[in-house]
Amino acid sequence: MLELLSPAGSMEALRAAVQNGANAVYLGVGNLNARQSAKNFTPQTLVDAVKYCHVRGVDVHLTLNTLVSDREMKEAAELIRHAAQYNIDAFIVQDLGVVQLCRQIAPHIPIHGSTQMTIHSLPGVQLCAAMGMKRVVLSRELSREEIQYICANSPIEIEVFAHGALCMSYSGQCYLSAAIGGRSGNRGRCAQPCRQSYGYGRWEEKYPLSLKDNCLVHYLKELESMGVASVKLEGRMKKPEYVATVTAVYRKAIDEGVVTKPMMDALMTAFNRQGFTDGYYTSRVNRKMFGIRQDTRDDPQWLQAARQSFEAGETPLVDLKFRAVVTVDGSSLTATDPEGRTCTAAGPRPELARNIALTGEMLAQRVAKTGGTPYRCVEVRTRVDPGLIISAAAVNAMRRDVLNQLTALRARRADYPINPPKSVPDYRGSKELPGLTVQVTTREQLTPNLLNSETAMLYVPLHILAADPEMTGLLVKRGRLAVALPRIVHDGEMPKLRKDLAMLQSIGVKNALVGNLGLLAPAREAGMRLHGDFGLNIYNSVSMNVLRSLEVCSALVSFEMTLPQIRDLSKAVNAEILAYGRMPLMITEQCLIQGRTGECTCHLGSTKLTDKTGAEFPILKDGDSCRSVLFNGKKLSWLDRQDDLAKLGVWAIRLYFTTENAREVDRVLEDYLNPAPFDPGACTRGLYLRGVE
Repeated sequence: MLELLSPAGSMEALRAAVQNGANAVYLGVGNLNARQSAKNFTPQTLVDAVKYCHVRGVDVHLTLNTLVSDREMKEAAELIRHAAQYNIDAFIVQDLGVVQLCRQIAPHIPIHGSTQMTIHSLPGVQLCAAMGMKRVVLSRELSREEIQYICANSPIEIEVFAHGALCMSYSGQCYLSAAIGGRSGNRGRCAQPCRQSYGYGRWEEKYPLSLKDNCLVHYLKELESMGVASVKLEGRMKKPEYVATVTAVYRKAIDEGVVTKPMMDALMTAFNRQGFTDGYYTSRVNRKMFGIRQDTRDDPQWLQAARQSFEAGETPLVDLKFRAVVTVDGSSLTATDPEGRTCTAAGPRPELARNIALTGEMLAQRVAKTGGTPYRCVEVRTRVDPGLIISAAAVNAMRRDVLNQLTALRARRADYPINPPKSVPDYRGSKELPGLTVQVTTREQLTPNLLNSETAMLYVPLHILAADPEMTGLLVKRGRLAVALPRIVHDGEMPKLRKDLAMLQSIGVKNALVGNLGLLAPAREAGMRLHGDFGLNIYNSVSMNVLRSLEVCSALVSFEMTLPQIRDLSKAVNAEILAYGRMPLMITEQCLIQGRTGECTCHLGSTKLTDKTGAEFPILKDGDSCRSVLFNGKKLSWLDRQDDLAKLGVWAIRLYFTTENAREVDRVLEDYLNPAPFDPGACTRGLYLRGVE
């Protein structure tokens, strides 16, 4: 059966989801989740939530879907232990270190890979399975054919977002909010700057980064037939009335297989941004997917009706079978739930009937009155000796007793082993001065000065190397060359990537820069040494240790970390730090350059977005695809403070060239050797000093 997974940003929203037919809910506790602005739960209210849900046959998934710092690891471990003690049904996780923590502390509880992990291909799903995960939440950008292919070949369960807000960027790969105001989307504090107005080249009252909400309500049977295990509704920051309405509509659509106009009207009333979109799922990726929230007033009638759905009383959700016995020796009532739990209540000895004797039918009618409880009577088997009578009050008392027993049993904690987390080996990192690594975006940036410089590694995009084997051969002879893979490679693009990697390996390329979990296996299978890029979101020592187990030999640590955090990081693999370049703030399936011209001209060069403050954000195509990368306007620069970076124990500092021409590349290389004074008008220190929330 297709699971309906609803959001619960508060206890009230949780009740709204459960009473309207959710099979499972997902929620967060405290700050270690991707919706810190929701009310969320405390450790104690989490216990109450789990009991409430389990009594009603609903699973509870705990979101741990943020990046966690070394200092927060103890708090994360305590939350995992607490949740495991009270029978949480699954952990939803982004951080590689937290995945390992969950496996160590509570190996019996399933781990679900969050959409924040940016899993969008079968190799990514397979790696998650190898790491012990039982389910993956796929990126929202996948088409029906891509989802179907993954489901048909996946060794673990697949979950799909079916309704709610669409981020412009691939989830887990957006740093826009952090760069603008220090509120990190990877830390659950996104300020949603994508919903603000921008112009192309100059500010306009336009919204090129604001997508309509996703709506796949028409495709639920199709998703179920593909083998999708769960459909998720987004909305932990929405009102309980929204949760109630959307859950009820999707419950009806799953159960009855139809979607009516009143159902769509209800979804529109609950929340919309100029309608909905199914563009990614149906492969209609175009400007019709964009929209903004116009009417922010809520319909009072809708609010009242929605609230009534979860405040008016209990919806009977759990089917029970009863066995009622009234004999000369006594009376009893036994209830059995769908999982086979059985409870029995004993009643009084019946009396001889003076007038009308009790019949099996009469007894069954009295037993079946479970109104006002979470239970629904689906069967009553009776055994009644003739000529006896028992009061209705006695039957009611037995029913109350047996239901109370069953409720306690369904809410009872199971006794599973809880283990302490293992300590992480302390790798202090390099004691040598950091080397230099350079990443280029265009062929023009491969200047003679760059090629003659002493670099620990030169990262060159796959499409540039694959297009010119002769040039690649010369770069191989130079040495210390790595092919930089695109961050996003869908399954349909994987055969070409594998072919190109095999060709490059035959020429002598032996290293690959990888920014997505789904590309580790293809690169390794091609015989490449693996170097981790920023897209892996390495934020703590445990994650570094996980990379070591995955045979990754270096990693560019998150540029959302502070210098002290990087210094104190246990460096199980060689650590890199970004010292110069534009920070990539988004990667989008949409061609943002097409958004300006109405047609795809991204092969002609870059363009830029401008916000209302005048800040500019350059846009480049991602490799040879039509995906777009949005960059920060100011370039990060620590070239004048290399001594500070040398104290961090990192293996190398990276220069990242994006929009620079050949002359600018050479000037930056000169600045690396002979640093010029810092220019605050053109450059930024990034987040290394102030960090992120």
